[in-house]
Amino acid sequence: MCCTEGSLRKRDSQRAPEAVLCLQLWQRTVPLDTLKGLGTCFPSGPELRGAGIAAAMERASERRTASALFAGFRALGLFSNDIPHVVRFSALKRRFYVTTCVGKSFHTYDVQKLSLVAVSNSVPQDICCMAADGRLVFAAYGNVFSAFARNKEIVHTFKGHKAEIHLLQPFGDHIISVDTDSILIIWHIYSEEEYLQLTFDKSVFKISAILHPSTYLNKILLGSEQGSLQLWNVKSNKLLYTFPGWKVGVTALQQAPAVDVVAIGLMSGQVIIHNIKFNETLMKFRQDWGPITSISFRTDGHPVMAAGSPCGHIGLWDLEDKKLINQMRSAHSTAIAGLTFLHREPLLVTNGADNALRIWIFDGPTGEGRLLRFRMGHSAPLTNIRYYGQNGQQILSASQDGTLQSFSTVHEKFNKSLGHGLINKKRVKRKGLQNTTSVRLPPITKFAAEEARESDWDGIIACHQGKLSCSTWNYQKSTIGAYFLKPKELKKDDITATAVDITSCGNFAVIGLSSGTVDVYNMQSGIHRGSFGKDQAHKGSVRGVAVDGLNQLTVTTGSEGLLKFWNFKNKILIHSVSLNSSPNIMLLHRDSGILGLALDDFSISVLDIETRKIVREFSGHQGQINDMAFSPDGRWLISAAMDCSVRTWDLPSGCLIDCFLLDSAPLNVSMSPTGDFLATSHVDHLGIYLWSNISLYSVVSLRPLPADYVPSVVMLPGTCQTQDVEVSEETVEPSDEMIDYDSPEQLNEQLVTLSLLPESRWKNLLNLDVIKKKNKPKEPPKVPKSAPFFIPTIPGLVPRYAAPEQNNDPQQSKVVNLGVLAQKSHFCLKLEEGLVNNKYDTALNLLKESGPSGIETELRSLSPDCGGSIEVMQSFLKMIGMMLDRKRDFELAQAYLALFLKLHLKMLPSEPVLLEEITNLSSQVEENWTHLQSLFNQSMCILNYLKSALL
Repeated sequence: MCCTEGSLRKRDSQRAPEAVLCLQLWQRTVPLDTLKGLGTCFPSGPELRGAGIAAAMERASERRTASALFAGFRALGLFSNDIPHVVRFSALKRRFYVTTCVGKSFHTYDVQKLSLVAVSNSVPQDICCMAADGRLVFAAYGNVFSAFARNKEIVHTFKGHKAEIHLLQPFGDHIISVDTDSILIIWHIYSEEEYLQLTFDKSVFKISAILHPSTYLNKILLGSEQGSLQLWNVKSNKLLYTFPGWKVGVTALQQAPAVDVVAIGLMSGQVIIHNIKFNETLMKFRQDWGPITSISFRTDGHPVMAAGSPCGHIGLWDLEDKKLINQMRSAHSTAIAGLTFLHREPLLVTNGADNALRIWIFDGPTGEGRLLRFRMGHSAPLTNIRYYGQNGQQILSASQDGTLQSFSTVHEKFNKSLGHGLINKKRVKRKGLQNTTSVRLPPITKFAAEEARESDWDGIIACHQGKLSCSTWNYQKSTIGAYFLKPKELKKDDITATAVDITSCGNFAVIGLSSGTVDVYNMQSGIHRGSFGKDQAHKGSVRGVAVDGLNQLTVTTGSEGLLKFWNFKNKILIHSVSLNSSPNIMLLHRDSGILGLALDDFSISVLDIETRKIVREFSGHQGQINDMAFSPDGRWLISAAMDCSVRTWDLPSGCLIDCFLLDSAPLNVSMSPTGDFLATSHVDHLGIYLWSNISLYSVVSLRPLPADYVPSVVMLPGTCQTQDVEVSEETVEPSDEMIDYDSPEQLNEQLVTLSLLPESRWKNLLNLDVIKKKNKPKEPPKVPKSAPFFIPTIPGLVPRYAAPEQNNDPQQSKVVNLGVLAQKSHFCLKLEEGLVNNKYDTALNLLKESGPSGIETELRSLSPDCGGSIEVMQSFLKMIGMMLDRKRDFELAQAYLALFLKLHLKMLPSEPVLLEEITNLSSQVEENWTHLQSLFNQSMCILNYLKSALL
C-alpha cells in the first residue's frame, strides 16, 4: 500500500522518530521539476566553478601552425604571363585548345568559346617554358621539366640538367630540352631515359631557338645568339650544315607552309625567309619595333605572315607582294609572348605579359584582324579590391594599370572590364583619338560602391592617385560615369582626394581631401551638397570617411589623431574622440554600428558609434596595417599588414583566434557578404586570391591563440604544390584542430553531473499510478481467433524466449527443478552481487535501460513481500549512496530514491539496517541540495537584476 504526500504530512506528528526521519528524507529529495532544463554538469563547490572550462582546455596543448578558419580555394584574374602559349588540336573532339602559363601552373582553354577546360597541378617553381604534342603538355621549371596528361596530372618527370631549361621541342616519342648553358638533351618520353646529349660552347654557339623542319627526318635546326644556325641529325649525332647567319642573334624560328622554307626572326627586327635546302634567302622584312618575339603563318589560303614585337604591336606581311599590309598596334600593352595562326582557320591566338589572352579573326576585306574573344586581367599589381553587391559573386578591383574591372567568383564568362578612366571622354570620342594614353586618369587608389540605384545613375565613386577630382563609374554600363566631383573654389595643385564613401541609399558621396575638407555630393546630379565644419573638418589630411546605414551620422578621421562624429543632415559636429596615434584606415560595419580603426602604431581600435567609446583594442602586427574587413555578422575583424600576416580577431571575446603568414605581403582583404570567401590581393601579384571559410562546412574550434603563437607560411591558392609528398610520421605534429574532442562522462569528480537520459525515463516516476488510471483501456483486449503457434518463454519478470534444447540423455530425471520458478529478476541478482563486491555499475545500467513501468516493478519487487529481501533493499540504498558520492546521474539518484521511499516508506522504520542507511543518505541529500539551492538562488537574483535594472 502506497501513501500520498498529503496524507503523510497530516500524520507526521503521530509517527515515531524513525518514521519521521524517513518522511523527511523523502521530502528532502530534489523536486524533479527543478532538474528540468538544467545542463549536463554544474559545480558542487565555489572553488570549482571554472573547472569545466579548465578541463576542456587541457587537451589543447598541441598548437596549430596553419590557418584554422581559411583554406586556399583558387585565384581569379590570372590568364597569361610572358611564357609563349601552346596550341594543340584534339583529333577526338575536333577542337583546338590553347594552353597558357600562370606562374606555377597552366590553364587550358577551348578556343571555340575560350572557356577554361582544365587547370594543371602546381609545380614547385615558376614555369619557364612550355611545349606540347598531341597527347602531353611539357612544362619546365628550373632544371627539371615534367609531362602532364589530361592537362592536369604529372605522369613523367625528367631530371638531368644543371642549369635552367629555356627551350623544349617535342620530337615524336622523344622530347628535346635545352638549358641556358647550351646543353641539349634528347629524352625518351615514356621510359624517361636520356637518348643523346650535345654540349655546345655558349661563348661560340649559345642556343636561342630550336625547330624541327617539316619532312626533315631526325633533323633539328638550332639558332644561336651569335647569329649562326646549325642543322643536326640527332640519330647519327652529326652536324650536317652550319649557316653563317646575318651576324645578329636569332630570336625565333618558324616553319613556313612551304617545304624547306623557314622564317628566322632576328634581334634587329628583321624576319628572314630562308630556304635551308639550298641556303638561299628568299625575302627579308624589317620591323622598327625591336627584336622579333614570335612568328606565325596563315594556312587558310592567304600568304600572310605575322610577327610580334616587344612593344605589343603585330606586323602582317604579304608574302606574295613582299610588303607590309597591316599593323595591329597595341594588340597587347606589353611584349607579344606568343602568336599562332590556327591551322586552316583565319584565327590568330596571341598572349602577352599583360595578363591577356586574345583571339583575332581576319574576315575583313583589307586583311585587318579584329578582336573576336579575349580573357583579360590586370596588367599591373592591384591597388584596391571590394565585393560588389549582396550575393557575393562579383569583386571589383582597381589596379596600377588604371583600369577598374569586375571578376566573377562563379564563372569567367561573367567577368567584365569597366575600362580606363579618361580625363575628357567626350573630347576623345569627338576627335577619335586612337592613342588615349595621354588623356587617361591616374590609377585608382580607393573606391566605394553601392548597388542600390545602379540602374538609375552611377553607383561607384573613386579617387585617383595625385588627383583632386573623384570619378564616378556605372557598373551596369561598364564605363566611367558622367561626373568628376571636386570643389570649385579649390585651385591648388597639391590637394588630392584621400578618402571616399557612398551612402547605403546610393544618393550621396562623401569625399575627404588632403587639406582636411570633407564634402558631400549628389550622385545623380553631381552637385555639391555641403561641407562638414566651418572651414575644414580636420587640421590634417583626411584618412577615412564613413556614413551609417540610416544617413544620420557621418564619421571622419584625420592624420592629426582625431575621430569626429557629424550630423549628416546639418553638418554639425556632435562628438570628437582623441586617438592614441594617427589613424591609417577606417572601416564601418553598418549593420552593427562597429567602427574599426587601424593606427600608425600597428594597433587596431574598435569603437561603437552609438556610445562613441572604444570597446576593443588589438595589438600584434609588426608592420603597417594595409586593410581590414568585417565578417557579415560583425563578429570577426580581419586585418592584413606588411608583416605578411592575416589576423582574425573575435570581437565578442576580444581575442586573436586565427593567424597565418603569406610569402607576399597582403595589400587588400575583403569578406564576402555571404561569408563564404575571403578575397586578398598581394604585392607584385596580378590576381585576386580566394580563401574559403572553413567554419561554414566544418566544425572549427575558435580557441584564443597564445601570446607566443608562431604562425606558419601558407602558400597562395593555385600556387601551392598539390603532388603527393612523402612525409615522415615524426614530422607531423598532432593539432588540436585535427583531433575530435570526446567529452568524458564526468569532467571532474567534484562536478555534479546529470545523465543523458530523456525526461520521460525519470520525471514521472512518482505519478505512474495517475498515468495508469488515465491510460486504462475502456475495453479488454480481444483474443485472436486462431494463433498459428506459441513460442515457449522462460518464466520471470522479463519475458525471454526459450532456446531449443536437444535432449541427448534418454535417462534424464523427471523431477521438476523448483529453482526455475524463482521470481528474482536480473536486477535483484546484481544487487545481491553488489552487496558482496561493492560494485553497482551493472545494476545501475539495467535501471537506465528500463522504462518507467519497469523501474517501478523492479523497485516494488525489492520488498520481502514481493520476492525480495532486506539485504537487497540495503544494497539498493548503498547504490544510491554510491551515485551521490560520485556526483554522477544526479537526477536519476533523486528520482529512484523518491520512488523507493514512496513504495517502502511503511516498513523502513522497522528495520534497523535500512534505517542506518537512510540516516546516511539523509545527510548526503541535504548537503548536496542545500548547496545547489544556494547556487540557483544566486543565479536567479542576478538574472532578475539584469532584467529589471536600468542600464
